[in-house]
Amino acid sequence: MTDKPLYKRNLVVLWFGGFITGIGISLVTPFLPLYIDTLGNFTSSQLSVWSGVIIAAPFLMQVFVSPLWGRLADRSGRKLMLLRASLGMAVFMLATGLAPNVWVLLFLRAAFGLFSGYISNSVALMAMQVPKEESGRVLGTLNTANVGGALIGPVFGGIVASITGFSHVFFITGGLLCVVFVLTLLLVKEDFKPQAKLEQRTIREVFSKLENPRLIVGIFSMTLLLMLTNSSINPILSLYVREILPNGGNVELWSGIVAAAPGLVVIFAAPLLGALGDRIGTHKVLIGGLTLSAILFLPMAFVSSVWQLVGFRLCLGVANAALMPGIQTLLARNAPKEATSRIFSLNQSAQALGMVAGPLVGAAVSGLSDIRYVFFATMTLALINLLNTLNVSRRTRKSE
Repeated sequence: MTDKPLYKRNLVVLWFGGFITGIGISLVTPFLPLYIDTLGNFTSSQLSVWSGVIIAAPFLMQVFVSPLWGRLADRSGRKLMLLRASLGMAVFMLATGLAPNVWVLLFLRAAFGLFSGYISNSVALMAMQVPKEESGRVLGTLNTANVGGALIGPVFGGIVASITGFSHVFFITGGLLCVVFVLTLLLVKEDFKPQAKLEQRTIREVFSKLENPRLIVGIFSMTLLLMLTNSSINPILSLYVREILPNGGNVELWSGIVAAAPGLVVIFAAPLLGALGDRIGTHKVLIGGLTLSAILFLPMAFVSSVWQLVGFRLCLGVANAALMPGIQTLLARNAPKEATSRIFSLNQSAQALGMVAGPLVGAAVSGLSDIRYVFFATMTLALINLLNTLNVSRRTRKSE
């Protein structure tokens, strides 16, 4: 039997930890090029290249190390991985504020990604503890932590950097991650029975024992396409705002509002849509979310005012609130218990790969044509994911 008070207390602590982790991942966005510029003498093109490489470094690292951490979590417990992730991120976040040159900064950002995994292990831990009939609501609530942190992160980083300087942003966030480590150590409880190394199946053996391994692979592809879709417009969003904003408008402010709009809606809508999925079927909510997102990307290419763009982005938040929580719920219901963390870590790798590839796709499309064509490309990706999800949903109905 699941100890409901236990998972509810864990949810509070893990939500806070996920929120701070989301801040730590996203806070460098508004000032990273400026911080890099203080570490040497760079041309404009060199600064752009270094910024792109250093932003991508943590996500690239996650692609490769997440499955390894997931295997260790299934052998040693999710709480141990939560402690490893929070302490490791805290140390390297604090050290980032002391970087003497750009090469050390690149190393520290890559190391930050190396010690990632707090969010994926939080989801895996909750998936093991929460009753199946409440998994959509609980995992939807947990997902709002990362989204909320990612939403607040750039604002927090920009404000603190403007008041105290760049280094203090890393020191403050590193301190908060230390608090996450302590709270996780003292308050998070896990009833875990370690598996001997020889008793633990390899991921290939796990997939060979699944009733429908193509279902799990299909869910991974949903995650990859979702992150590819959502991140493909990141490189051109501020440029598009500048194009449609009247002369004299505050591009920085409006770009922040446009970027934050979907996340604001996700925070409130994700738990509600997760609960709806518990009642009517998660696959139905996913299909509805993808259909809505594909529809919304088309008119974004034709807006004539920033208010119109904000409105469509707010509606996009409703679609996004249905997607990642729904994907996590499907994994929670179909992953074998002995490999839950590995399955979620592989899904995190797919997520990180999409976040690396998405901006490259958007930059390539805008470079070869017009900014507005990026929205057509993004709509196409959403439609491809919709077709993929329709195929996956046929395999999930038996588990709903």
